[in-house]
Amino acid sequence: MPAADLARALPLELGLGGLLLLVFVVGLAHRGSDRRAIGWIATGGVLGLALASFLVRPTGPALGGMFVQDGLAIFAKRLFLGATFIGLLASLSVPEAGRGRRAGEYHLLVLASLLGMLVLASARDLILLFVAFELMSIPLYVLAGFFKRQDEAVEASLKFFLVGSVSSAVMAYGLSFVYGATGTTDLAKVAKAAASGHPLLLLGLLAAFAGFAFKIAAFPFHMWVPDTYEAASTPFVAWLSVAPKAAGFVALFRVYFEGAGEHAAAWIPVAAGLATLTIVAGNLMALPQQNTKRLLAYSGIAHIGYMLVGFSAASAAGVAMVLFYLVAYVFANMGAFLVVEAIARSEGSESTAAFRGLAQRSPLLALAMLIFLLSLGGIPFVAGFWAKLYVFWAAAAVGLYWLVLIGAVLTVVALFYYLLVAKRMYIEPPERTGPVRVSGTLALAVILCVVGVVGLGIYPKPVVMAALQVATPLF
Repeated sequence: MPAADLARALPLELGLGGLLLLVFVVGLAHRGSDRRAIGWIATGGVLGLALASFLVRPTGPALGGMFVQDGLAIFAKRLFLGATFIGLLASLSVPEAGRGRRAGEYHLLVLASLLGMLVLASARDLILLFVAFELMSIPLYVLAGFFKRQDEAVEASLKFFLVGSVSSAVMAYGLSFVYGATGTTDLAKVAKAAASGHPLLLLGLLAAFAGFAFKIAAFPFHMWVPDTYEAASTPFVAWLSVAPKAAGFVALFRVYFEGAGEHAAAWIPVAAGLATLTIVAGNLMALPQQNTKRLLAYSGIAHIGYMLVGFSAASAAGVAMVLFYLVAYVFANMGAFLVVEAIARSEGSESTAAFRGLAQRSPLLALAMLIFLLSLGGIPFVAGFWAKLYVFWAAAAVGLYWLVLIGAVLTVVALFYYLLVAKRMYIEPPERTGPVRVSGTLALAVILCVVGVVGLGIYPKPVVMAALQVATPLF
């Protein structure tokens, strides 16, 4: 492609590639013990790309049709960039990642994974899709064990790597069947060919679906989540819990819906069954948890199930509501993890007991956590309420009333463990006196999440309409 056409088709990817190179060069040149400048360059660069993404407009297919810059890709890339900015901003408060001698490595890995997400959102070819998945995933395995002097982090990283490797192998095996049955790697042609009901093609798509389930951490492919979330750096976990999952859902939309038309309904039973298992298992396993990060890990598995409810609708409305859910989930889940980071740094503990009396010690921090918990629980009128309502609405529109009923009942169950943390903050007496100290960058990241949750709760229409606009062309 001519350079001008390439720059027009891949502006964010090329910009992020330039930022990667800049961070790499600065990391080599900056030999001091305080490398805070690297973190600020990476964070500021991602913020600049996020703002620039609102100037990007859809273009025609590029790279021989393998890469597309359509509405869905642009919507997803804005989500990835926004989540990464919040995660990097919070990471500036972590000494080793934000300003230690390994700050360059940390930010390079995050940006490399982000580049994989951006490419994945635009991938319209099986080969490019798989390569983008690996570009996104491999840095995450390293980041999970970034604090390698902690045995738990190394163990969690190894589990994450082993499960991720198995999922990649299963996905590659399935995609090989898909290519063998269709003779093409073009996703739109694959989706249309699925209508033939070729046994080898269906087997390949089912195997690939299992690989995707590993990536998004759906039950029973969730085994890596609790240990990884508990052991890894909390600002990284906050980002890990949302951005790669969003990328996985966008890839699911590409493979199973784009170009399939009315044949997309064939995946409703599979998706609905997986959604049911994930919602039930995630919520029930969260109930006995005393470590807040593990509680949020199992809660996150349940939220993947709610998103699969929207996916099960196999309609433009269902896809749009999943996209809105992802936006709401970014702010609520990342915000909750960042409050846990503030408490853990102050109290030296990540247990729910560390939240005792927080409302008396730091009322604003307790209020922020309460807002995040209410959003995750789906209480009116914050972002999470509309997210759950909309995915249930999309599922009910195609007759999945039983799935909506299961989701609604388990939403009530989830309130128990969310309100348990609220009880610790507002009812139980504090074990220590004095306010919880929060660094400036971490506090700013929490404030951004609060604004997102409250803003979407008060006025969700712009994001909902934008999601509907980008989801409709898939069908």
